[in-house]
Amino acid sequence: MKLIDFSSILMGVCFSIIWSSAFTSARILMMNAPPFMVLSARFLISGFLGIIIAIILGQKIDLTKQEWFAIFSIGVCQNALYLGLNFVALQWIGANMAVIIASLLPLVVAVFSWIILGDKLSILGTVGIVLGISGVLVIMIDKTVDQSKFVGIFLCSLALLALAVATILIGNAFRNNKNLMIIISLQMLVGCIVLLPFTIIFEKWFVNLSALFIIAFSYQILMPGLLGTLIWFLLVKRIGATKAAAFHFLNPFFGVLIAAAILAEPLSFRDCIGVVIIMVGILVVQIKRLKK
Repeated sequence: MKLIDFSSILMGVCFSIIWSSAFTSARILMMNAPPFMVLSARFLISGFLGIIIAIILGQKIDLTKQEWFAIFSIGVCQNALYLGLNFVALQWIGANMAVIIASLLPLVVAVFSWIILGDKLSILGTVGIVLGISGVLVIMIDKTVDQSKFVGIFLCSLALLALAVATILIGNAFRNNKNLMIIISLQMLVGCIVLLPFTIIFEKWFVNLSALFIIAFSYQILMPGLLGTLIWFLLVKRIGATKAAAFHFLNPFFGVLIAAAILAEPLSFRDCIGVVIIMVGILVVQIKRLKK
């Protein structure tokens, strides 16, 4: 079995940092503009920018039916539902709370694989899931009292379920395709098409244009939007989805650290304990999956 080399580890850590930082930049955007408008604009710009880059690299649209289905699934589940619900939720909760919920993805995928695909859930896997849930409870136990925060937590949880479903449906659909930038760009445009009617119908367009907003918006387009997604696809192609997903155990740590450093979001000792418990739970589940 191929081991995870240094380059793969570096890619995994970079992806985790970019993925975790996306919640902090999204929180800045949500304080200055409506969510669906921001996301639609981000997907539109990222999509066309990615296509231009792909053409320069000599890539073309050469996809199978399975890959078209996967692009549509990612565009709807990951971009429209997952990011859409998270951006809406960030109007009520902090970036640290959103990233903690989102980091439970490997645990939810393990549970869904057990329920939907019939994968056996081992004792070690069960322990990891229980640890992850326990860590969330340690952090959230006094935060759901605030009704507005409860709404945000609920929306983030729905977003997590949508991403877990997409992860199971897609699997390694793009592993053998060399036109990754085209694929990334197309799923961005699908997200834009899905969210655009919602922002036109339900939102009042406004932007509190500032240097901070421009920096955060540009960061969303270039880093989580294009570079982070490209690194993830390349990492999955290099070492497989199961090994790549192991890097999610770093997300709670990086997420709360970045939110505390940039947004000055409070971080109590109990929050730190909860983050460590969640990280251990995710790692335990992924170790078992790696052994398979």
